[in-house]
Amino acid sequence: MNDPLAGYKGRVRTLLEALGVSIGCKLKIVVENSRVIYGLLMPKHELSHPDIIVLKLDNGYNIGIDANKITSIDVVECRKIGDREEVLKSTEISKGNPIVKILGCGGTIASKVEYETGAVKPAMTPEELMELIPELRGLASYDVEVLFNILSEDMTPRHWEIMARNVLKAINGGVNGVVITHGTDTMSYSAAAIAFALRNLPMPIAFVGAQRSSDRPSTDAALNLLAAVVTTLKAPFGESVVVMHSTPSDIETYIHRGVKVRKLHSSRRDAFQSVNDLPLASVDLLSLKINMINDRFLPRRKPEELIAKIDFDDRVAIIKAYPGIQSEIIDYLVDKKFHGIVIEGTGLGHIGSYTIESLKRAIEEGIAVVMTTQTIFGRVNMNVYTTGRKLLEIGVIPGEDMLTETAYVKLSWVLAQTKDLRNVRDMMLTNYVNEINPRHIAEIFMKFDIKLPKR
Repeated sequence: MNDPLAGYKGRVRTLLEALGVSIGCKLKIVVENSRVIYGLLMPKHELSHPDIIVLKLDNGYNIGIDANKITSIDVVECRKIGDREEVLKSTEISKGNPIVKILGCGGTIASKVEYETGAVKPAMTPEELMELIPELRGLASYDVEVLFNILSEDMTPRHWEIMARNVLKAINGGVNGVVITHGTDTMSYSAAAIAFALRNLPMPIAFVGAQRSSDRPSTDAALNLLAAVVTTLKAPFGESVVVMHSTPSDIETYIHRGVKVRKLHSSRRDAFQSVNDLPLASVDLLSLKINMINDRFLPRRKPEELIAKIDFDDRVAIIKAYPGIQSEIIDYLVDKKFHGIVIEGTGLGHIGSYTIESLKRAIEEGIAVVMTTQTIFGRVNMNVYTTGRKLLEIGVIPGEDMLTETAYVKLSWVLAQTKDLRNVRDMMLTNYVNEINPRHIAEIFMKFDIKLPKR
């Protein structure tokens, strides 16, 4: 049996014990300015300040309240969520409930603050997340499995294969939904990998992360994970998707197509944006309803229609074009027997013309070269300028409007199936999972309304 008031000590613990409450009880707290606060009593780290009481608000935020400023506390209702046995019981499969498989793959959403150093430590398990998100219990039964607990910068194509095989196993086992918790920095790569490896999906495979760890007051982990579960159970499409906040506020999340999304801010809660496409849908975080945005999506298919091609080639590299880029970088990749190169070119898909001979040598050696653009929005068009036309002539494959990371993942997936450059070209230009948008509209270009401060 776990401590019913985990992390609390001293006079605050004595106060809570006198009220007969435990972790999970809903409290009404009035502070000295007559502000009334309702929330669930949450556990806290033993090294946090002893006078702080932590509550989870209805909007998903955790807040800390200084006990010295409290004028009254009333117990609204109690339900245990901190008891480890109760938490584990909540993950058991109950007859009649939909079953959601949660695959833990590390990242901030599955981490907590190491208070001794202030660092974010990847130490939380998905079971511990459910202690902090009691709202999950009413939606489904959960089959929780930690595949690996690593930081997202340590992801490799081998990890994509492990993810894909476990998603396939879960689908074949009859689950109703699959959620993958993942670090945000490389989540779009993994979401794209699952999109190519597993096609004709019978449900959305919902990738979810957090910009702030689960025990921070400003965490987005709880609502993102809640929205991901709703997505995989209720959304009408069968795609690999990323579910994250749509604004800094706890109003809604967007469901982004996994092959059309990028993390565009290092720390904001709404860091993820669809690029060259609209989000598929949004999840209202109050009603937990899905609102469709994009009518271009892949519908759910029958489980027996699923196509699994899971292998990836890890001998693929990305080169960013920049003024003064050295041809030796390309020569090095050729000499090291890489199988594919994705160039993140300038503008419509260019790189210094003096590199063309090295690229020609790469292609003659059987290395596939794909061109994307570093402008983020828009597509390559290598027929406009001389350098682009020369690159096409030597066999560089245009990446259309694919993001560089999507083209990298796709090329890795294609090269695991064929090394024949004609076949590689055909497959890279085939639109498998809406990774290529043949038509762009004004709404898919993100514009910022910048308001200058008044002088």
